[in-house]
Amino acid sequence: MKKTALRRSRILEALDNFGQVNVSELSKEFDVSEVTIRNDLANLEKNKLLIRAHGGAFKTNTHAIPVTEKKKINLDAKKAIGKAAAKMIQENDSIILDSGTTTFEISNNLGKFERLSVISNALDIINNLANFDNLDVMVPGGFLKEFSMSLVGPMAERNFKQLHCNKLFLGVDGFKSDVGVYTYHMEEAYLNQLMIDIAEEVIVVADSSKFKKIGFAFIAGFNKIHKVITDNDIEQEYVKMLERNNVEVIIAN
Repeated sequence: MKKTALRRSRILEALDNFGQVNVSELSKEFDVSEVTIRNDLANLEKNKLLIRAHGGAFKTNTHAIPVTEKKKINLDAKKAIGKAAAKMIQENDSIILDSGTTTFEISNNLGKFERLSVISNALDIINNLANFDNLDVMVPGGFLKEFSMSLVGPMAERNFKQLHCNKLFLGVDGFKSDVGVYTYHMEEAYLNQLMIDIAEEVIVVADSSKFKKIGFAFIAGFNKIHKVITDNDIEQEYVKMLERNNVEVIIAN
């Protein structure tokens, strides 16, 4: 990744974590001029990835950011989580990969399997899985949500009701302590609930920044979740909260 693209990706990552950024602080952090940072912010605003303000910028709604840009945010953590999740999969398993940038990283690690059935409602994941020869891949159909590249709606719901899987890898937009997991979209929340109903084991994959967020739509309580895979920046209070709710926490290094 070129320096400019990498720097802009890091700016988006900071916005995702802190909600706002400061031109002067970014200039010092990246060792570039404030003019360069302002140009970065102008470019990102042009692409509707942030809102500029005097001396800095604020993040736009994260659920409106295209999936291609979301993939760049907290990328190292997502890659580590993807590798850790793949280690939990066994030959001959049937798995669901929910739509999302962290579940996409799981799909990058499935080429080693000789026999595996994968169900996914995410077109970017399906396209990625086409690179591997030994996978049985199923697409449920439905209406396409452009920003998340996910298929939702009655057709997807009807098809998921007919299925069963060993493991569901579920991406979420946020957590509420001692309550459960959330997403930004009602139709995705309902589809996620159907996925949970047909899965023997439910594994949430989320980088540590998601513990400081909460989405609009409730997916499920912690009583429905068996494991959470996250990165080593998770704060101990969240680890204790999950363990208090009988959820196993797996830290991806």
